[in-house]
Amino acid sequence: MKRSFLHQRGFALALLGMAVVVTVGIIGCGIDQTPTAPNNSMIDDLGRMSPQILSVMGIQDRHTQRLMADPDVIGTATTVDDNGQPAIMLLVTTEKARGAAPLTIEGVPVKVVLTDRIVAMKSSRVSHKAKQTPPIQLGTSGGWRKDLANGYCCGGTLGSLINVGGQQRILSNYHVFEADIVSGGNGTVATTGDFIIQPGLIDVGCNAANAQNVATLVKTSSLPGSNVDCSSANVISGMVSSTGAILEVGTLTAATIAASLNQAVKKSGRTTGLTRSKVNGLNATVSITYDNECAGGTAFTKTFTGQIFIANNGSKFLAGGDSGSLMVQDVTTNPRAVGLLYAGSSTIAVAQPINEVLAFFGATMVGN
Repeated sequence: MKRSFLHQRGFALALLGMAVVVTVGIIGCGIDQTPTAPNNSMIDDLGRMSPQILSVMGIQDRHTQRLMADPDVIGTATTVDDNGQPAIMLLVTTEKARGAAPLTIEGVPVKVVLTDRIVAMKSSRVSHKAKQTPPIQLGTSGGWRKDLANGYCCGGTLGSLINVGGQQRILSNYHVFEADIVSGGNGTVATTGDFIIQPGLIDVGCNAANAQNVATLVKTSSLPGSNVDCSSANVISGMVSSTGAILEVGTLTAATIAASLNQAVKKSGRTTGLTRSKVNGLNATVSITYDNECAGGTAFTKTFTGQIFIANNGSKFLAGGDSGSLMVQDVTTNPRAVGLLYAGSSTIAVAQPINEVLAFFGATMVGN
């Protein structure tokens, strides 16, 4: 989600709310979202999925449209149950839907999750909100310089560094860099060449003069047409570490890795800093509604497929303002990228596979 603030009398009043709201409302019930370790036969030494997992994904896909025809069912994924066996995760918004959920589908057990609302996450020991001395590290507060409309300002996380055609770019989300598509609330729309700042407006009293320009937007409008919520900006010379270093993570390995169930992951983001969790759902389908500007009206609703679910109990892994964070392996040095985070609730975080994001730009990760 992108974090937003009310700007009034010097832009000083904080708003307890979200600027981009997902249609997939889910109510927390304290269900453990982290599955037990899968059997050795499910994931091999290279992290490849077993035929069992792939078979369950096929069953999940066959039934997702039917299941989500119920407005109280807002997502599905492939997971493992408490016995470590392949299962179908069903995200529901009401007790009624939970009670009506099937116990099995084509013989596969169903794990029902009743949770709170999932929202797009735009909004520690090391401050991820402070203005840095250039060249900056990433995993830090940032966003579109003009992301202010209708009495609110917004921002998110400058996630990582990618290479597109020899040009280094900052990678983040569409809804962090370029979601303003109407001129109503601020008289402007996001345009190629607009400045991307650090920190974001939400951390400088909604006054862009207190931030620094670190990149220029390359508007690609990934949404609503594609299956990724991503955007990028050309680095301004000298303003961003050319190594792609991320706060509290360090430099990356240029190679990427696919998500796997129970995979240990971490991220560095604007709001919660460095946090760790585990992947608990693959092949996820989820629907999200986007605003047309900071605190604007509904622009469109997008249903994403093939997404990654991560345990987010108590929003300890991902919270408002962390959108755009890069999710990587939880290893000590030079981790590989796994996914780009963009949405979540107090129990579930959502990421898109990093290779799908890179393919959208024709990009590679900057790393060793």
